[in-house]
Amino acid sequence: MDNVVTTNKKAYRDFELFDKYQCGIVLQGAEIKSVRAGKVNFKSAFARIDEDELFLFNLSIDPYVQASYLATLSERPRKLLVHKREVKKIYAVMSQKNMTLVPTQLYFNNRGILKVEIALAKGKRSFDKRDDIKKRSIDREIDRRMKK
Repeated sequence: MDNVVTTNKKAYRDFELFDKYQCGIVLQGAEIKSVRAGKVNFKSAFARIDEDELFLFNLSIDPYVQASYLATLSERPRKLLVHKREVKKIYAVMSQKNMTLVPTQLYFNNRGILKVEIALAKGKRSFDKRDDIKKRSIDREIDRRMKK
């Protein structure tokens, strides 16, 4: 069973998500302790491919208080660990269909290793968001009436 640290709710709201990929993340110093303490914020995090490598930008990990001399920048770019063939596949889809890479989840797998789930995404327009809200409210109303 995976242990979810945090979920990027904004990604589910603002983007239409397609293919999802699981990848490792390179951390420095005591960042893993901050992640275990839940001091992570997705804010406006996104992933980008630079020179056949995948990087995660704007992921904020607060410095671990007890390791002050090991403190690193909280919003530095972090390398994501993905196979090269997957990077090429992602790049091909992104360049053809004008998509972005958005992190959706940060979690620990069964072995206790931190993983990031990223998804190929296309931005929603405001009318798409309104349609989703309308569908959810209709579904809730149907469920309420079915219970009675």
